[in-house]
Amino acid sequence: MIQFYNSLTRTKEEFSPLGEEVKIYVCGVTVYDDSHLGHALSSIVFDVLSRYLEYRGFKVRKVQNFTDVDDKVINRARTDGISTEEVTEKYIQSFFRSIDGLNVQRATVHPRATEDMPEIIELINRLVDGGSAYASNGSVYYRVRDKADYGKLSGQNIDEMLEGSRHELEDGKKDPADFALWKAVKPDEPQWKSPWGPGRPGWHIECSAMAFKHLGEQIDIHGGGLDLIFPHHENEIAQSESASGAIPFSKIWMHNGLLRTSGATMSKSLGNAFNVNAALEEYSSDAIRLWILQSHYRTNPLLDKKLIATAERSMRRIRQTVDIESNDSEHPVDFRSYDRRFIEAMDDDLNTPKALAAVFDLCREINRGRDNKMDVSGAVETVRRLTGVLGLRLEVPPKKAGLNDQEVEALVQARKDARDDKRWDEADTLRDQLAAAGISISDTGEDTVWSRD
Repeated sequence: MIQFYNSLTRTKEEFSPLGEEVKIYVCGVTVYDDSHLGHALSSIVFDVLSRYLEYRGFKVRKVQNFTDVDDKVINRARTDGISTEEVTEKYIQSFFRSIDGLNVQRATVHPRATEDMPEIIELINRLVDGGSAYASNGSVYYRVRDKADYGKLSGQNIDEMLEGSRHELEDGKKDPADFALWKAVKPDEPQWKSPWGPGRPGWHIECSAMAFKHLGEQIDIHGGGLDLIFPHHENEIAQSESASGAIPFSKIWMHNGLLRTSGATMSKSLGNAFNVNAALEEYSSDAIRLWILQSHYRTNPLLDKKLIATAERSMRRIRQTVDIESNDSEHPVDFRSYDRRFIEAMDDDLNTPKALAAVFDLCREINRGRDNKMDVSGAVETVRRLTGVLGLRLEVPPKKAGLNDQEVEALVQARKDARDDKRWDEADTLRDQLAAAGISISDTGEDTVWSRD
């Protein structure tokens, strides 16, 4: 029985799709900059979700959007002196390079808000006609207080949300809590014709309209980061259910955690983002995926290069295991219990740390079996199959420009000096730098011996 944690009900629930096809909508990126590893976390989590559902026999249709009309896009275009179309096209292609490099399967559809504008305007019209929204001064706003269960996802109470903070009533709004579905045109901004005058859509309505168009008015799973629960996903629920009358809009809401860097969550605005394409120049996609999947998707993992370097070494051990030549024996290594452990872990809210523990334990069993002259072929094939579900390629990463002997000696000596001075973090960083360059080191007494992998 597959169970997922539902952020809406705050419980684990048995997964049962609405129809023959599992319909998944994942909030995508706003395309005004290169993707960072926080985006990679979300992309990898929902990639593994769809891979696992397919492995278990489900047919999956996944939609992941691009927000290509937004204040950040407009500001980037002004800063760079180019059109918003040039900005979004540049960073959409950058996003695809990132996810392709991470071995993330592309979604069934990657819609853009600007390409689904008729559906966005039509959905706003439905809300206005139904009385859930109102037009004012060329803009359109959603009536938050008319949705009796508004706040059911986030636990936010409207009055508590407004209390204690300054909320001046915007011109045209009937209530400070109301949010924009359509924004009246401003000078030098992209605009589209609408029944309320020229303008552009609000952020929240874009996702509802794209989900309706490409998946239907009710879906199985809606995914995204924890930071999107409020206001974005809360507002999606309100406007979607008001328009369609179908409740719930999504049966299950799944939210991944956010990367931390020394206590702070990762975002571009904090300036601590690690560009995905830059990361892929330093580490293999398998190492990045393994580092992310060693934490449960609902936790907030730490971005630490030492952890990714450790994952790189772990991937090397898995590759070495699956390359083992099997013995000609009538006594095979039993792999079925590890297969069951993997399935049980993944069935339990996509518990990738426990699933990986089963894989690593099987690798150890394979090595013991080889030493005991047992047939390891079935076990090796199982490792390949299970790691494939996690999107691991098991390919030897291309060699980077290596260090020459003199450079290696200098780093080894610098590490020895750091150890002598008890600067342990610096010594560990230097060791990881050597490991990333394919250099293994061994401390024997006062001497350090190194070799190339």
